[in-house]
Amino acid sequence: MILTTPHLRLEPFEDSHFEGLLALNSDPVVMRFFKALASEEDIRVWIQEVQARWVRLGYAWWSFIDRETEMLVGAGCIQNLEKDETKPLEVGWRLRPEHWGKGLATEAGRAMLGFAFDELEAEEVFAVANPDNVASLRVMERLGMRPLGLQPFYGSMVATYVKARH
Repeated sequence: MILTTPHLRLEPFEDSHFEGLLALNSDPVVMRFFKALASEEDIRVWIQEVQARWVRLGYAWWSFIDRETEMLVGAGCIQNLEKDETKPLEVGWRLRPEHWGKGLATEAGRAMLGFAFDELEAEEVFAVANPDNVASLRVMERLGMRPLGLQPFYGSMVATYVKARH
């Protein structure tokens, strides 16, 4: 499902997003809070996995396309925590550095949360981040998410936030 915001079009991953996703996920500045930089093969596999999750679950990752330039400027998701379908949903995002500080993560986050609550009828959605990732923590707060403290997800203790449907 394509989501539209004032500045972005959120498109489920397509093969045509390969170059933009590779640039995003192989940028050490973008990925400094994640485990590893992505290779070309990693991105090909990721796109296939995400496309399969869209078919199977009806939610996964979107590419963030700037509506003015048509460039891929980021990516974000509604997925299950730790990609475990028995766990609650989480919202997440990452942006190219030249697009930081423009409110795009908040804009995309609102759209993705709206999708989770309205389309998936989620009762609550979580978000996690490295506690040093102050920019993401601020986005979580701007989205009206409530901090739950540090919790163990993805192999480390991460700042965990939640937003309830109502």
